[in-house]
Amino acid sequence: MKKIEHIGIAVKDIEKSNKLFAALFGKPHYKTETVKSEGVKTSFFDVGPNKIELLEATTPESPIAKFITKKGEGVHHIAFAVTDIISEIKRLKEEGFTVLNETPKMGADNKMVAFLHPKSTNGVLIELCQERE
Repeated sequence: MKKIEHIGIAVKDIEKSNKLFAALFGKPHYKTETVKSEGVKTSFFDVGPNKIELLEATTPESPIAKFITKKGEGVHHIAFAVTDIISEIKRLKEEGFTVLNETPKMGADNKMVAFLHPKSTNGVLIELCQERE
């Protein structure tokens, strides 16, 4: 893994949260994007060498809606940039981690993504991100 790519924060109202985090960081978000397959609207902020991703559910069945219902708003996941997501998935499986999607899928911000189950990572949802070419 190369670095923390971003920290994902589940929010109920992305527009309200954009204003809050813009005030916190002293600058506006640089991008919003909807990922229909995940039922989520995202918003990204650059914060130093990393990013913050806000995530708002677009459907009641989305993972973000379920997360907020269960835990409320807050940190949802930590994403790590990887060079070769396929190799990293294989390596982590061999190390005993539970991979939620063994085939990377299209994520936001031009990334291929895969997730590790929180039960295998001390309760933290981990996202692997590789820049799409």
